[in-house]
Amino acid sequence: MKDLLTALTAVVAGIAITAFVYWLMNKIVHLFPETIKKKVEPFIFIGPVLFLIGLFIVVPTIQSIRLSFMEEAIDGSTTFIGLQNFRDLFAEDYFPNMVVNNLMWIAIVPILTVSIGLAIAQFANNVGSRAEKIFKSIFFMPMTISFVSAAVIWRYIYAYAPEGQDQVGLLNTLWMKLGGNPQAWFQIEAFRFNNLLLMVILIWLSAGYAMVLLSAAIKSVPEDTLEAGRVDGANTGQIFFKIVLPQIWPTAIAVFITVLIGAMKVFDIVLAMTGGNYNTTVLAQTFYLEYFIYGNTGKAMAAVVILILAIVPVMFYQVRHYRKFEAAR
Repeated sequence: MKDLLTALTAVVAGIAITAFVYWLMNKIVHLFPETIKKKVEPFIFIGPVLFLIGLFIVVPTIQSIRLSFMEEAIDGSTTFIGLQNFRDLFAEDYFPNMVVNNLMWIAIVPILTVSIGLAIAQFANNVGSRAEKIFKSIFFMPMTISFVSAAVIWRYIYAYAPEGQDQVGLLNTLWMKLGGNPQAWFQIEAFRFNNLLLMVILIWLSAGYAMVLLSAAIKSVPEDTLEAGRVDGANTGQIFFKIVLPQIWPTAIAVFITVLIGAMKVFDIVLAMTGGNYNTTVLAQTFYLEYFIYGNTGKAMAAVVILILAIVPVMFYQVRHYRKFEAAR
């Protein structure tokens, strides 16, 4: 109860203080002459946001890039060593497996998330108004919990006990009902099956997000284009794939890229489920281990820089895509 009250106090106080700061700055700027007020007023509202972005994103990013080329001594001093941290990271035995795992996450998770979200959105839009709300609420519910909480839930689904003991894991219970033996699922490294099991959790978390955005896009498709397709004799599948899907494609791409970025920097699920064992480690997990466990600041920052270099081009593409979409509207 004490922790809950602390959290509620922080939320209420944060909102109240933010509102007061903006109100006060707005009052002050209205005391200026009209010509000055028009020039200053926009910065009053975006200024705090830009300050926070600079303080918590830009400055740490620059510091991370700087430290990736440094070696930190015991006394806290740093020495420039060039690309040695990157060489050391690339030389690690786990590095090739880590790269393959990250590639699998970004190749599988976004495609399945968008596909499942699209299927759910299309189905929900056809089940009636009341049923649609219930249906969407159920599928959106996982979005309200954290990655670690989701990992705890799925730990019980994947739980394993040796043969002869009671199985509390849902997956092993079903597997034994089908005549199989209980499996330690996370130790199955063939075809990286254990990585696929981890991806299921992120897909489960993200499908509701994809469903909401894609459902809104489907509802915005002009009815006259659908009616024209029906008049021309198109069946349900043809109407969806040849009329609806092309018109909601920009939204689908935006959802795909957002999920892709999330898959690139996935960390919580891997840490909570396997800790990176059994060849399930990913790049963000490597940063955590090198920085917090092994104390290798330079190698940890090298992992961060690699992650930045992977994400930034995708973000630029997303921004360009959004601008083209807005210009075409």
